[in-house]
Amino acid sequence: MSGKKYEFDITGMSCAACAAHIEKGVKKVNGVRSVAVNVLRAAMTVECDATVAAEEIVRAVEHAGYGAREKQRAGESGTRRNGEAKEGTAGKIAARDRWIRLWVSVAFLALLMYVSMGHMAGLPLPPFLRGTENLLVFAFTQFLLCLPIVLINAKFFTNGTKAILRGAPNMDTLIALGAGAALLYGIAAIFAIGYGLGHGNTALAQRFGHDLYFESAGTILTLISVGKFLEERSKGKASDAVEKLLALRPDTAIVWENGGEREVSASELRVGDVVLVRPGMSVPADGVVVRGRASVDESAITGESVPAEKGENDKVTGGTVSREGVLYARVTAVGEDTALNKIARLVEEAGGSKAPIARLADRVSAYFVPTVLGIAVLTFIVWICVRRDFAFALGMAISVLVISCPCALGLATPTAIMVGTGKGATLGVLYKTAESLERAHKVTAAVLDKTGTVTAGMPSVTDVVADDEQYALRLIYSLERNSEHPFAAALCEYAAQKGIVPDESADFTATAGGGVSAVIGGVRVVAGNKKLCGEYEGFERFSEQADKFASEGKTPLFLAENGKVVALFALADEVKADSRAAVWALKKAGISVYMLTGDNAVVAKAIAEKAEIEAFRAEVLPQDKEKFVRELREKGECVAMVGDGINDAPALAAADVGIAIGAGTDIAIETADIVLMQSRLSDAEVALRLSRKTVKNIKENLFWAFFYNLLCIPLAAGAFVWAGLKLNPMWAAAAMSVSSVFVVLNALRLRFFKAGFGQSETQGSAVQCGLSCRLAQACADGCVTENTNIKEKENMEKTIRITGMSCGHCSARVQKALLALAGTDKAEVSHESGVAKYVGTASDEQIAKAVEDAGYEVTEIQ
Repeated sequence: MSGKKYEFDITGMSCAACAAHIEKGVKKVNGVRSVAVNVLRAAMTVECDATVAAEEIVRAVEHAGYGAREKQRAGESGTRRNGEAKEGTAGKIAARDRWIRLWVSVAFLALLMYVSMGHMAGLPLPPFLRGTENLLVFAFTQFLLCLPIVLINAKFFTNGTKAILRGAPNMDTLIALGAGAALLYGIAAIFAIGYGLGHGNTALAQRFGHDLYFESAGTILTLISVGKFLEERSKGKASDAVEKLLALRPDTAIVWENGGEREVSASELRVGDVVLVRPGMSVPADGVVVRGRASVDESAITGESVPAEKGENDKVTGGTVSREGVLYARVTAVGEDTALNKIARLVEEAGGSKAPIARLADRVSAYFVPTVLGIAVLTFIVWICVRRDFAFALGMAISVLVISCPCALGLATPTAIMVGTGKGATLGVLYKTAESLERAHKVTAAVLDKTGTVTAGMPSVTDVVADDEQYALRLIYSLERNSEHPFAAALCEYAAQKGIVPDESADFTATAGGGVSAVIGGVRVVAGNKKLCGEYEGFERFSEQADKFASEGKTPLFLAENGKVVALFALADEVKADSRAAVWALKKAGISVYMLTGDNAVVAKAIAEKAEIEAFRAEVLPQDKEKFVRELREKGECVAMVGDGINDAPALAAADVGIAIGAGTDIAIETADIVLMQSRLSDAEVALRLSRKTVKNIKENLFWAFFYNLLCIPLAAGAFVWAGLKLNPMWAAAAMSVSSVFVVLNALRLRFFKAGFGQSETQGSAVQCGLSCRLAQACADGCVTENTNIKEKENMEKTIRITGMSCGHCSARVQKALLALAGTDKAEVSHESGVAKYVGTASDEQIAKAVEDAGYEVTEIQ
């Protein structure tokens, strides 16, 4: 049966017990499959049958005593932005109310503490507050000073009372009972003082004059308000990543139509509109460049610091910023369909989803408050039974109520998940769910696809063996222009550079893991590997040369016409600059690394040796990749499959953790658990390491939450009175507030996570150099052992002036030559201006030689 997924904003929650009660109530609705309530975001996600209406779920939440409102969804109308504006206004009002409540409470508490305890510190009191004869005035003044604190924090009493009447007591209930009991005892003490003074019983009046408890009630409420204020501010920082992403959206856009400009609201843009983007302006929506060139800063989306050069037919992403140049782009996606909104939503959903590790805290939270109430009652009864006075027993019971902290349990997991997923987003690592983030920390084996993962995925033709090279190039061009394989693009580009004009082809077919074929000029032409062409006539003539190419790490491709092999092509795909260092870092983390490829064993071995991968499988078909992943899982390994998210979909789905590398703005999230915005293998290592850090942080938070309650509840109950340890209710309230804030602040430490390989985790000298992803080649050249000393080179940005380039194929060839240099971080080439921008560690001599070897001339390097 098809299903629905609803998202709601929840009001009235104060702790994990509230969340547990809401989940329990919503699960009773017929057709509801799963419920996840997030205390941190005050949100709920419900998966249910298509027959379940949102109103039914809202009624279930309201019946549980809370409020619910379905989140606004919008496409192009901008409704979501309006909804966010309203939520932002409501949030500002709530923050202002918290601020007012905090300072009113602090001001009156200061006066209350001066009156109640100032004399103990030798501070002067007015004459009308001193002496036994003024005890009633002394007590009533404290009551009047406590009253504003109680009134401005009345929500604790109203919410707590409602919760206990529903049979679902929560944190507010504990606070209300603790502060309320202290307040009522103080009021009763006023009557006792009045009675004692009226009947000449000064001893009675003096005894109750020292046990008023108004300062305890005021301190409890004030410290809880302080804790809540700090907690909310810290929680706000936890969700900074999503807010920063959404803040990238410009409010307005310039539409170019009929030869003129028109400024409109960004929410009014429609697919097909042409927008004008000047230097310093943000791209208002996803689109394709139709005119102009510009250097675009995509760092906020991809994490890549070097601006990308954009020209005609290049894609641009909404929220990126034009640094130099003017662009005209046709809008291809707006509203919720833009990459920016998809990324923000992915981060938001991952941060709001529930990790399996949170289930223990959820189970405990459901029974926590009733258990604490029982312990408080038992504490009071026990101290009365051992003949302690009423005030002492009451103080102990109040301390138990106030010190217990279900908030820390509720915040332990979601805060760390939200900060971890947000940090990942800033590094170009997108976790689909909290479960995928948690599961990634268990990975023991990483399976890597070769093309586009270990290698750059931009092969180039290096050799052609044929009796008639021009004829062979025409055949291969005519055939391969129908294919989308990276090899096809390289072959077509090579032929085009040679001035070849392709012929028409028909009946094009592709064989998975083999090659392609088509009818050209009435004859069947086939291009493929040894497996596909090995039986054709003339194969032996080229086989020895093919083996030689393979031993050099090149991929041999045979071309056959009418059942006879007529040519052999060799293509090479360079190992990425960061692949070797990424593999090294994965191994250092104790993860076994495997490489799978459809290439023959000789080529696979050459590539594996360059990347320092010991285990690999060659001539693997797509279905074989999935089989290999399943075999590893059957052996007990927790497997991460790293691929392009499209061709490797079966293996990605079969793995414990599927990682789509280089998905970019397409965000291939259908089968992958983790999406990497850049084509860097090092980001896969970062994703796994960030997962380990986040789970470690969650465990620290859960340990603190359980340890705090296990230690503090017995302390508050008076279990250590024999050792001279007695907890005043005021100190209990302070400890409770500190507990929640501590959990949130601990989670916020994840914001300082660094992407550099293994920093703070391993002690190898290469690690101590502070390697970053962009300097991974330095590691590839030197960090073979832990004792190897490396001096990190600094990236240099250079402008290269080149002559001889006349078309886009020329600039692509120069770019490939520059990217192949060791230590290259970025290379952008324009044949129109004859200029290349290079970022990396290569010397001027290396750069000049690479360009000249590509067939062009360098005139200047700045």
